Amino acid sequence: MARGQAESLFPMLEELMGEAEMAWQDLDAIGVGVGPGNFTGIRISVSAARGLALSLGIPAIGINTLEAIFHIANRPSGRIAVFLPAPKGSTYFQIFAGGQPLGPAFLEADGLLRDPQWADGVKAVVGPGKDGTCHQIAIKLGRAGKGPVPEELAVDGLNQQAKAICAIAAERFGSRIERPKPLYVRPVNAAPAHGPPPAILP
Repeated sequence: MARGQAESLFPMLEELMGEAEMAWQDLDAIGVGVGPGNFTGIRISVSAARGLALSLGIPAIGINTLEAIFHIANRPSGRIAVFLPAPKGSTYFQIFAGGQPLGPAFLEADGLLRDPQWADGVKAVVGPGKDGTCHQIAIKLGRAGKGPVPEELAVDGLNQQAKAICAIAAERFGSRIERPKPLYVRPVNAAPAHGPPPAILP
């Protein structure tokens, strides 16, 4: 959705709650994707989740988009590179092993893992596959690395990502967690605000 995200979000949520025959007061927690991804969409979704959580007196749990994609692929074992296309031909990456992230998400400008620290020994590549990107990244990694071409595990569908975010949030419900905040892997392309910042509620 290129425009009208803020205006469309709550009507969509109301429709979803109606389909599930649930009221807001029936919720125990709110799971929200925190990125990486579209700056505007992330800010809107995180702000909405935190506002709802505050008004309902329940926790909001932020989930990394790359972790959600890893979950959709059934958290494969071994050293796994999870990716998501980013603007201007760049790519977001995060490396997982043993079902856990090895480090934070990062950005590669040309869409290929360059650092041997991350690129070597990758067993599989997980990411969107409809446009052939998953295949291309696996082939390039095989050529650049010292091992075999990584397996391709292509996943698709925003609905699957939403379900994965809910599933991971349910796993973390009850544990001590920070309030969600946008995960910005690349610098924010926005002018600085004028005047003093607003007070942040504890």
